[in-house]
Amino acid sequence: MITQVTKGIKISVNTSFEGTFFKNYKMHFAFGYTITIENQSKDSVQLTSRHWKIYDALNELEVLDGEGVIGKKPVIKPGESHTYTSGCLLTSPIGAMKGHYNMVNFSSTEKFKVQIPTFKFHAPFALN
Repeated sequence: MITQVTKGIKISVNTSFEGTFFKNYKMHFAFGYTITIENQSKDSVQLTSRHWKIYDALNELEVLDGEGVIGKKPVIKPGESHTYTSGCLLTSPIGAMKGHYNMVNFSSTEKFKVQIPTFKFHAPFALN
């Protein structure tokens, strides 16, 4: 598990290899990741959007921006957490992701970024 804390918001990430399949005559590698966002601050916060950088060992860097996470903009009260699972398709058995969440502090109305630590993907057969 990879973890990082920014302004009292703890991000924890677990990854998994889900398998391989062919798509558009190319081999693809499917990876899953589960992220827990834990509010260790004294204020309620809301996740409004996300920014991802996806690194595929055989492709160009892919940058993705979007609203919320998996269709939700969770409000996380002090001491509570929000967990979700998503996935990523790569053309290589090795890759990584990193990024940030854009959040709002409900007490101060301050907008701030919470860093998502770099987490790596690797198919078990791709390791020495």
